[in-house]
Amino acid sequence: MPLMTVSGSTLVLAAPAAAARRTAAAPAAAGRRTRAAGPYRRLLRTPGARAFTAGNLLARLPMGMFGVSAVMMIAGQRGSYALAGAVTATGLAATAVVAPFTARLVDRYGQARIALPATVLAVLGSLALALCVRTGAPDWTLFAAYAATATTPNTGGLSRARWAHLLRSDPAAKHAADSFEQAADELCFLLGPVLAALLSGTLFPEAGTLTGAALLLGGMLLFCAQRATEPPVAPRAGRGGSPLRAPGMRPLLVMFLAMGAVFGSMEVVSIAYLDAHGLSAGAGPVLALQALGSCLAGLAYGTLRPAGSPGRRLVGCVAAMTALMSLPLAASATGAVAPLACALLAAGMATAPTMVTGMGLVQRLTPAGRLNEGMTLAVTALLAGIAAGAATGGTAVDHLGPSPAYATPALAALTAFALTLPQLRRPRA
Repeated sequence: MPLMTVSGSTLVLAAPAAAARRTAAAPAAAGRRTRAAGPYRRLLRTPGARAFTAGNLLARLPMGMFGVSAVMMIAGQRGSYALAGAVTATGLAATAVVAPFTARLVDRYGQARIALPATVLAVLGSLALALCVRTGAPDWTLFAAYAATATTPNTGGLSRARWAHLLRSDPAAKHAADSFEQAADELCFLLGPVLAALLSGTLFPEAGTLTGAALLLGGMLLFCAQRATEPPVAPRAGRGGSPLRAPGMRPLLVMFLAMGAVFGSMEVVSIAYLDAHGLSAGAGPVLALQALGSCLAGLAYGTLRPAGSPGRRLVGCVAAMTALMSLPLAASATGAVAPLACALLAAGMATAPTMVTGMGLVQRLTPAGRLNEGMTLAVTALLAGIAAGAATGGTAVDHLGPSPAYATPALAALTAFALTLPQLRRPRA
């Protein structure tokens, strides 16, 4: 009540003072809201980011479905796992040859003009495979049809190229985007096989392949429709030479080859170990723990501000991966499954940070205008390493047994670490 007795001038002066306090507090509150939002929420606030991310995730999920779907479809209809494995291996080899050329065309003519037609060809290959299996066509038609899927674009690389264009002036945001993309990769390879097995096992053998083809085409249509965020095509005069000729690129690709051997051998040896313990049916969930660990670590890594040169960070990440990849070898010596499951979860935690740092270094080394090609070469090296690691791991299981065979991924990780050591001699810039 005393306030009511004061003059009107006092009230008039008090109002601006309160307003000034609210105005001064507004930036601080906004800063707190921005910090609370986190790096990933800020990424998705980038104009157009949510639309192209949604489309790319739809198109990327089948990457974890096609291999499992093909094996279940062919083995279920033809009764031969050997034939199923040979067909999928042929598709992998064809992808290693075709993918870099597809990426080169994307860099030269643009994502929408190349990625969408390439996707249509790949989807037709998947449909042809399902038709050949269903109708009892000769075995050679399965190889030809699955090889046609090699035109599938590197969906993760397409998305990373968009982030690199949109965030070219914000290194911290780009680091978060690379971590987000790696976590998305792990999530797709975590959910894809489960979805494929569920569809093919409960509906009909071709269900996984057909669903994957529909998701791939639908997601790529949505992704390519977002023209506002598509990176511009560099003019011919502005495009650099082949990424393979870039200084430091070839040793880095050899390192990716060794990393692929880690993943391929770890999967085969783990399946053999679980099968020896009568848990072949539960191999999927146990192996998924490694992808889960990588996904969580990737999201956490994206919240950190990178320090030091990318080469030195890569050495540190691969050193951590080498140490963690030795845990399954120690856990397998216990003869129990629970310690192995925990070891696989821990081992996966070094995967995403290593991949994020390695792919970031690939982007830095790739000449201007050849970004999709450079990243696809890294993925191709990784796939080749997975194939070689799977073969080596299988041989080790046959000759040594499942538990000692865990030395194979540990040695492959050690090899990858040795291949990164020259990065310590490279200039910090």
